Amino acid sequence: MKFGFIGAGKVGFSLGKYFADHGLTVTGYYSEWKKDAIEASEFTGSNAYDHMEQLVKDSDVLFLTVPDGVIASVWEQVKSYHISGKIVCHCSGALSSEVFSDISKYECFGFSIHPLFAVSDRYHSYKELSHSYFTIEGSPEKEGEVRALFERLGNPVRTVSKENKIRYHAAAATASNLVVGILSMAQSLMQECGFDEACAKEALSPIIRGNIETVLSKGCVDALTGPVERNDIFTVQKHLSVLSGTDLEIYKAVSKKLTQIAKTKHPNRDYGKIEEVLQ
Repeated sequence: MKFGFIGAGKVGFSLGKYFADHGLTVTGYYSEWKKDAIEASEFTGSNAYDHMEQLVKDSDVLFLTVPDGVIASVWEQVKSYHISGKIVCHCSGALSSEVFSDISKYECFGFSIHPLFAVSDRYHSYKELSHSYFTIEGSPEKEGEVRALFERLGNPVRTVSKENKIRYHAAAATASNLVVGILSMAQSLMQECGFDEACAKEALSPIIRGNIETVLSKGCVDALTGPVERNDIFTVQKHLSVLSGTDLEIYKAVSKKLTQIAKTKHPNRDYGKIEEVLQ
């Protein structure tokens, strides 16, 4: 089975290198920016294509590793070629395989394949893909084959229905991107107390790492500590008094979620007053 990539960004680089390092045949890359295709081909020991049609012809599986907003338009180009029997994939966490409109008419198979991992660097992120879950959604005729491919690479694989793709992606974004926003808020508050940026990051690092490690080892309920969990209304009110704008809304919204967790941890404790404070 031969794998070709249309688009040579971070995901295309990373997935192609991951495949190549595991002995899969990567035919190469086509990109509107030829320089990117050349760099990706050199990185993966494959070919840089001048024409999309030739890449399509040479590949059994096509990955459209382009931004979400152009997947549909790239598919319009791809389906104008001879694609019968091929597997066509994108790596969007939010879009389903339905973006490949009328794919059954072309006797090929469409998939959404998403690594549950934040690909941040085109030259290094591939090293972490071996630890990642892959979620798949697409043509039932080839689902077993696609699942087996990633399982042979050693990755856990889960199927996500097309109806749940947005919910799944919201979960991934919450665990990744939204956490960055909350940590940025914490760092800014530290800087307002007189810490410089570097010192703020250094000071917060132990509590960030410790919290994440505890959540991963014990779960969210057992990891919960702090004033909301203690039902410490006085401290929560003090926090609210020094916050404003978006920071205030974030604190309230997240604390409401923490109250729900706290009720699970302490079912006999009355959190009614703290819920009133957070309204």
